[in-house]
This record gives sequence, structure tokens and C-alpha cells, in this order.
Amino acid sequence: MQQLTCAPRHHQLTNINVWTPDGQWIAFDVRPSGASFSSKTIERVNVASGEVEVIYQASAGAHVGVVTVNPQAPDRYVFIHGPENPDENWRYDFHHRRGVVVENGTASNLDAMDITAPFTPGALRGGSHVHVWSPDGTRLSFTYNDHVMHEYDAAQDLRNVGVALPYGPVTIAKQHPREYDGSHYCVLVSRTTSSPQPGSDEINRAYEEGWVGDNGYRRPDGSQQRWALAFIGDTLSESGIKVPELFIVDLPDDEAAWRTAGNEPLEGTGTTLPAPPACIQQRRLTFTHQRRFPGLVSQPRHWVRSNPDGSKLAFLMKDENGVVQVWLLSPEGGEPQRLTQVETDIQSAFNWHPSGKFLGFVLGNRVVLCDAQSGKIIPLTPLCPDAPSADAIVFSPDGKTIAWMQDVNGFRQIFITQTGL
Repeated sequence: MQQLTCAPRHHQLTNINVWTPDGQWIAFDVRPSGASFSSKTIERVNVASGEVEVIYQASAGAHVGVVTVNPQAPDRYVFIHGPENPDENWRYDFHHRRGVVVENGTASNLDAMDITAPFTPGALRGGSHVHVWSPDGTRLSFTYNDHVMHEYDAAQDLRNVGVALPYGPVTIAKQHPREYDGSHYCVLVSRTTSSPQPGSDEINRAYEEGWVGDNGYRRPDGSQQRWALAFIGDTLSESGIKVPELFIVDLPDDEAAWRTAGNEPLEGTGTTLPAPPACIQQRRLTFTHQRRFPGLVSQPRHWVRSNPDGSKLAFLMKDENGVVQVWLLSPEGGEPQRLTQVETDIQSAFNWHPSGKFLGFVLGNRVVLCDAQSGKIIPLTPLCPDAPSADAIVFSPDGKTIAWMQDVNGFRQIFITQTGL
């Protein structure tokens, strides 16, 4: 167990893709917690030497955070960027942020912003966040909030899941000082409604998404679904209670399909959110309304994660005794299978080991491995009085090391340990 950072300030890891592909650096921001947004820099620490470098310095009153690393490019980073020169009418908010990519020291906007009608296909109208590259490094998923809908009716500004595709750049006719171009073509892939029908598959929030498989997943007929995203969607029970369920969207291979609208425009209207392309339909995978403890858990906050071959989706849900466990489910659906048999709650988000044979998370105030077949728990760190941070437990690309955060003398520091794998 090695403490990598020691400076008297906070160090915040994102929940996935914090390692450079060569395993030599870990990227972070300096927010005091995942819930605040006051970091001025994106930085990285060398695993061998402890040397810290600044990747990006925000300016003009902007803040940055939630950095992830392209898994195929050693010097390509993406993170949330708040607005420059914030003022009373335009300051950092869910619907006022964007993705910025830094590659070899050069920064560029990931998503274009067009908030003036007529809107532009491929551009967004507000805030993208938690940008995660696909395993092959060609595209990114993100969650999204919409400025136009927020201004029209804040109750219609619903959280959604989107994808940034390498079909840019997207250039817009700038009619507002806050509009800008973007390097990637962006669309939403989830569909939400502000008033879901109780007991139905409708959702009013889509979030905590994850790419399915390194190369998608295999369908029952033996064909390969190359691209898919799984995510959590908030349904309503028959009695009107929020129940988070697991959903999936199969995504197209070809650019033309991404640019083809269905009954509603990709870019949205002044009174409706941007809509998914015609070929994308979200599919509900879990049906837990009748369970004693229905739904995926909201605490600890976690992201749906697929094993490398795409055959299993992992998520957290309570068992019949109310204990938070890891559950597994095929992307095709079926009955969720409980993996862990622990007596106390799993305490953190989790990730799969690159081999697909283990998962890593916090249990009993320790960082542990969990055998993906048997559910056996293997402690990696000593028992601590205080639990490691629940935000991020992230394996190195070769699977030999795992990184997490822990508070030391009032500051959040980055730690690593060997997995023995």
C-alpha cells in the first residue's frame, strides 16, 4: 500500500480510465470532493517517482475536473470545463459545461454548443459531463443536461446519456456569445420524459452509463453487437416511487445511421430535448419493482460496468436482507444473478480487472478483489478506521496495480497497491 500524493490539498480521481495506457501516470483534479467543482488544474502523478505535472490550467475564472485518459493514446485527456468569465447569467451549472480534450498539450472543445434556433445536428445545447472513451479510444459517452430546456422549463431539463463521435468537426453559426464549435459529432442516445407512467418502462433520468465489452457483446444468434451502452434509468413504481432500473442501448456502426433522425430532430427544438437517431431504442433489462428492496442502489454511487467480453453487466443492488451486493446480468436480459454473499454493504463504485476474472471495490473499510466466478473476497489493504473514498477504485491497464483515494490529515490523497494478479 503506497501513498502517491502528499501535498496538503485534495486529489480527486474519476471512476474509470485514470491511468495512462502505459501505466506510468494517474490523472486527477484537485476538487475537495466529487460533489464540488472548484479545481483550476488537471494534473497527473508518476507512479514510479511521485512527480506531479500539470496537464491543463484553467483561466478566466473557469473551473475543470473529472478527467479521464484515452485508453489507446498516451497523451490524450478529456475533462469537464466550466464557462470562462462566469457572470450572474452564465455560471457553472449542470447545463453550463462542456468537454475539453487536451492532446500533446493542445486543448480543444469536444462538443459544440448551439443554443439559438435553428439548432444544429451534432451540436449540444448545454452541459456534457463525465466523458469516458470507448475501450478502443474512438468515441466517448457522457451524461448531459440542456440549457434550452432549462430556460424553457427547468423540470424538462432531464439528465440523459449521449455519445461523442469522430464525425466532426461541428461548426455552428454563432449567434450568442456562449456558443462554440466542437471537434466531435454529439447526439443523445437515451430517451426521457418528465412524467413517466407508473409501472411502465418510461424514465425521467438516464445516468451512470458504461460501455459494453471491449468490442461490444455477442447476440444469441452468434452475431456481434459492436457498440452498446448500459445505464441506469429512473422508473416509477405503480405507487409512484422512484425505482432505478438497468437499461441498454445498441448503437449503430455507420455514420449515416448516426445522422438519421427519427420522428423528432436530433438537435431538439425550443420545447423538446434532442432526440436519439432513428435506429436507437433503449431496452429495459431489470424488472425489480416487486422485490423487497427494488431497484439499483443510489448509494454508494456507482456506474454500470461490463466485463471485457461483454457477456456480463455488473451493478449494485440490495439483497433480501437489505445488504448491498454485486449482481451480474447478460446484456440480453434475464434474471440478475447475485455474485457476492457479503454480510455488510459494498461501500464503493467498482471496476472489472482487465482479465475479466475479478472486480475491485471497497468492503469493510478495505480495498478488495472479488472473484467474478465464485464471489470470493480477497483483501488487498489492511483494515482502516476510515473507509477509502467510495468514488473510484481503478485498475491499471495491465491489472497489476489498483488506485484509490483516502483521506490523510484532512486531505484526499491517491494510493496504490499491487493486486498480485
